[in-house]
Amino acid sequence: MQVIVCGAGQVGLNIARHLATENNEVTVVDRSEALVRKISDALDVRGIVGHASHPDVLERAGARDCEMIIAVTQVDEVNMVACQVAHSLFRVPIKIARVRAQSYLQRDWAGMFSADHMPIDFRISPEIEVARAVRRRMHVPGAFDVISLGQGQVQVIGTRLGNNCPILDTPLRQLSALFPDLATVIVSIIRDGKTIVPKPDDQLLVGDEIYFVADVDHVSRAMAAFGHEEPEAHRVIIVGGGNIGLFLAQEIEEQDEDVTVKLIEIDENRAKVVATSLAHTMVVHGDVLESEILDELNLAHTDMMITVTNDDEVNVLAALMAKRLGCERTVALVNTIHYQPLVTSLGVDVAVSPRAITVSTILQHLRRGRIRAVHSLRDGVGEIIEAKAMDTSSIVGKPLSLMKLDKGIMIGAIIRDETVHMPRGDTVIEAGDRVILYALPSVVRKVDKLFSVSLEFF
Repeated sequence: MQVIVCGAGQVGLNIARHLATENNEVTVVDRSEALVRKISDALDVRGIVGHASHPDVLERAGARDCEMIIAVTQVDEVNMVACQVAHSLFRVPIKIARVRAQSYLQRDWAGMFSADHMPIDFRISPEIEVARAVRRRMHVPGAFDVISLGQGQVQVIGTRLGNNCPILDTPLRQLSALFPDLATVIVSIIRDGKTIVPKPDDQLLVGDEIYFVADVDHVSRAMAAFGHEEPEAHRVIIVGGGNIGLFLAQEIEEQDEDVTVKLIEIDENRAKVVATSLAHTMVVHGDVLESEILDELNLAHTDMMITVTNDDEVNVLAALMAKRLGCERTVALVNTIHYQPLVTSLGVDVAVSPRAITVSTILQHLRRGRIRAVHSLRDGVGEIIEAKAMDTSSIVGKPLSLMKLDKGIMIGAIIRDETVHMPRGDTVIEAGDRVILYALPSVVRKVDKLFSVSLEFF
């Protein structure tokens, strides 16, 4: 597949990396010669220096033969016009644009993106996606990552193990005997900065970060098995009244009736705008780092503080101060890549990366044929993939114990006839099954081969 990626920033870089590893022909367009050179040196992609929405630049990038354009520059209007030009002049079939300004995304103006006007197939709003990702974490206490798959039937949870985890130092092969009715599979262990695809004899240690796949109805029991029985948050403070904070507060008001929210915003005019946009949320104008405001927020009786300002330092400091003053859990928005590994070690419970969430959201729209969904896990530790098994796929018809899967691939769940099955040695994947699996970045391209249709089928 030939793909043009407009924008060579972190989001564009990660999208290009994913596409290039799957043997796609990728061209990256950016106005910065330095960024284009950097991405061309790092990846097997072609770089074009120029304005992403200009027809001559897109033509040089190969738009006439392109199957998909992904516009993720820093400017909404450039992204939208690039997609319009790709459609009107070059008939590019699939067009994806990052659109951040909420005015463009209001329901009143939804017709603007119709096929007759500005035909963008998928519009990605980082602010909305981040708010939704934070809210998912609210409902799974103890999780630093929550991914829904299989039309909501399966969740992939990332969690950290503490001293209270009851199954520490226990071989994973014994978990099915200890919890025979628990539909969950551990697919990845992150220990001392290294990623482990677990084997039956591996054990869990204090400080491990794990990803597990579970039937959505078993998530609470699974979290308890890993030492997390914290109650859901009912008293929440949001720091920052920008697009993320406002949308998150609106989502909570609409969908979580038992949650009370306070929102603090440092800019007086913005605080007034936010207050008029919310029905039940208490909006406080002030600086969250000032002691008087912290006293007013009553953090000792707060279940969760969520810091989503546009300043990483404020987000991290406010979260740390909240923990010190008695707040149960904290979530901090962290844009700077180098900060993310440090934040949780300092005491913040969850660090949320807008870039990682945006990349994962875009990857979901890149599914083709057998691959239904792809989610990139944080820090590049691997990918969660949902794929459909075909009649003559090599993964069909054999017990998993006899399958010679790459060591970097781990099957987490199988959905058949709307029922979730956890994989065992005697499990046989059938045609039509939806398979949830984990793959290290180095073996992602091998996943497609597992689900490909053999030539004999034709």
